[in-house]
Amino acid sequence: MGTGVGSTAEGARRRGAGGGPRRPELAQFLRAMRARLAPRDVGLPAGGRRRTPGLRRQEVAQLAAVSIDWYIRLEQGRVGVPGTAVLDALAEALRLSPSERQHLHLVARGEAPPIAYAPVPVADSLRVLLDGMPLWPAYVVDFRMDVLAWNAAAVALFGEDFGTGEAANTAWLLFAPGSRLRAAQLDWKRVARETVGNLRAQSARHPDDPRLAALVAELHGVSAEFAAWWDDHTVRTRSHGTKRLRHAAAGDLTVRYDVLATCDGSEQYLVALTPGDQATERGLRRLLSGRGELHGASNVRAIGA
Repeated sequence: MGTGVGSTAEGARRRGAGGGPRRPELAQFLRAMRARLAPRDVGLPAGGRRRTPGLRRQEVAQLAAVSIDWYIRLEQGRVGVPGTAVLDALAEALRLSPSERQHLHLVARGEAPPIAYAPVPVADSLRVLLDGMPLWPAYVVDFRMDVLAWNAAAVALFGEDFGTGEAANTAWLLFAPGSRLRAAQLDWKRVARETVGNLRAQSARHPDDPRLAALVAELHGVSAEFAAWWDDHTVRTRSHGTKRLRHAAAGDLTVRYDVLATCDGSEQYLVALTPGDQATERGLRRLLSGRGELHGASNVRAIGA
């Protein structure tokens, strides 16, 4: 066995004066982001000739409202784990994009930053995608499970009021007494528990969202099952799976579902249902046969459209 002197020396070499492990990726990233900016890009005077391109360290520190000594040590990878607030201040000072901000948090803290929610209308490209799926039910929801856009196949499967009024939130539809969607679920308990777990996860990601908090409170009031499952703190999210539905016209259906997330901060998710067997495929085709949306213009409905 060795004496450990070598490993101790190596540990000392890799640690800075601040006592924390060096983070070369963080240091390189900060220098690269600083080098691509000119003073005029951030509203600062040029300040004479510069030996190297980009902002000076003291300028970044000034913009982020941190001490120059601390920023120098951060850029050298010689500080402990920075807080999320100071990293956000640096992201603003360096004019980082959302993906660059996320990268900064990951290389500095080893974890993704809090979600910066940016609500936007459903993109035209998503509407075109829905329009191009005339046979299979599909819809777009946000993190609250509010329905933002849906196609004719979704209406045929879930009813003409789908996406409107109280039927504009899929979590509400699963728990509201008398809901047709609730009655149609042959695996209601499993699907409902997954929905509670998903809302629990989204509440942690968006703790200050008043509409999400109001939805959770309303569901507590209408469903004893929701209240019990919410209180057991189950977190359960799924991006794909299979569920069974009973439809008055199409009979029992087995559908696969896939949830595809956008990556632009809008927290929008495309939910697509496809047949799990040949009988379900025939049933879904029967539901859509003769509907005018298949032969007309767009078969997509969207909030605000």
